[in-house]
Amino acid sequence: MKTITESFGSMVFDERVMKATLSASVYSSLEKTIHEGARLDATVADAVASAMKDWAVLRGATHYTHWFQPLTGITAEKHDSFITPSPDGGVIMEFSGKELIKGEPDASSFPSGGLRATFEARGYTAWDPTSYAFIKDNTLCIPTAFCSYGGEALDKKTPLLRSMEALNRQALRILRLFGNSTAKYVHTSVGPEQEYFLIDKEMYLKRKDLVYTGRTLFGAKPPKGQEMDDHYFGVIKPRVAAFMEDLNQELWKLGVLAKTEHNEVAPAQHELAPIYTTTNVATDHNQLTMELLQKTASRHHLVCLLHEKPFAGVNGSGKHNNWSMTTDDGSNLFTPGATPYENAQFLLFLCAVIKAVDDYQDLLRISVATAGNDHRLGANEAPPAVMSIFLGNELTSILEAIETDTPYFAEKRSKMKLGVDVLPKFTKDTTDRNRTSPFAFTGNKFEFRALGSSDSIACVNIMLNTAVAESLKIYADRLEHAKDFPSALHAMIRKTIKDHKRIIFNGNGYDDTWIREAVKERGLLNYRTTPDCLPHLLDQKNVELL
Repeated sequence: MKTITESFGSMVFDERVMKATLSASVYSSLEKTIHEGARLDATVADAVASAMKDWAVLRGATHYTHWFQPLTGITAEKHDSFITPSPDGGVIMEFSGKELIKGEPDASSFPSGGLRATFEARGYTAWDPTSYAFIKDNTLCIPTAFCSYGGEALDKKTPLLRSMEALNRQALRILRLFGNSTAKYVHTSVGPEQEYFLIDKEMYLKRKDLVYTGRTLFGAKPPKGQEMDDHYFGVIKPRVAAFMEDLNQELWKLGVLAKTEHNEVAPAQHELAPIYTTTNVATDHNQLTMELLQKTASRHHLVCLLHEKPFAGVNGSGKHNNWSMTTDDGSNLFTPGATPYENAQFLLFLCAVIKAVDDYQDLLRISVATAGNDHRLGANEAPPAVMSIFLGNELTSILEAIETDTPYFAEKRSKMKLGVDVLPKFTKDTTDRNRTSPFAFTGNKFEFRALGSSDSIACVNIMLNTAVAESLKIYADRLEHAKDFPSALHAMIRKTIKDHKRIIFNGNGYDDTWIREAVKERGLLNYRTTPDCLPHLLDQKNVELL
């Protein structure tokens, strides 16, 4: 039996495989394409395709597919075999650079938002070299973007890649102003926590409402729900543990960094959390995770429910989108440091997020708007539909001091004393966590908790990346022409705080008093249902942003 280190990524054409199978010149050229956005040469594509095919065939692959993410919320694939007829009546296995780079699936039968008519059928898939190819079900899957004959994006990957590039461009401008001349690129990193329910397949088939809608529509409440909260972090039952072990093995083979697993609050509810990776790859991996959750459950005579609110009276399932910004040398731009009140670069990036969330709270709500999620938001640890940012006491106090131009006195970091000598003492965090906040700062990242469990994480990250990129662009445009950079920087931060402090709220998001204050006094939006918020996607400021 293979060890985890041996099996991890064994079905992925990653950099380890590239180094072993490609010439030094081809590998170097491909690396520049992946990490620096350089144009891919046709001869390099042919060499990569040949090596990719040989590697895949050796592992049992017979077909290849351009694996893409149309606007259906799930993935799509059209399989072609590697076979090519040979003159002697047999076949040979071939795969060219042209086939690697471009595919031509029918584009007329996918959702397009009215961009295309049925008779305008041609579409293209284009290889995304920033996300590794992998083998699934004896098929080489090549992650691709999907667009129409006219170049309109018909998928979620294309706008996601555009948003990442926009944020990278503007973040680098800001870093250059702070004297950082070495960073080559800035990417957003995401770690999406995935919640789900597991129920026995035989019992599931007896409930037609579950079969047809993914949730119960009627019935008596169970004699025991989550009243005692004894399921949360409880001992994992053997049947579920066997499922999780099987799932981990499948995910690890595909390079998915599955890290944490535990029982969630509701009976039969569980969670899987991966290690952070770039947003593009994290999105691909989360789509694979949802697919494998359901496939693996079926092998164990279970059914995995990804519906946001499958059962009344207990917690629904969400997907916490942990989001941060990191340079190519590993520097997290949301790390406050030991003295965040003196860290001007951190404060400016923090303000960019505050401004973005306030300016585009409607887009963030739209990004998580589904009929299933409407049932979940506002109770049982799901945040309300009103967008707000939790910063905690320390950061809030720092921003208040900057706004009022008064001295800030840092809170002394105390040690936790548990009253037992044998237990280790550790430094207490300067702020608590807020489980009711839709957008919470949690040390060196933001956790967007409003995302539904069945949703693609692409939409929310498209909105978030693009909105923050706009904030950074506004800052860079002004600061690049400033005669006195420190004074202009201080004024910029102070103005952002004054203009957008209404979005900061550290209290109880479930309190009716807060909802009234948010809407009536602060002017924040409260779109409780999907029909309430979707029309605002076409508001002029949102159209101009996207």
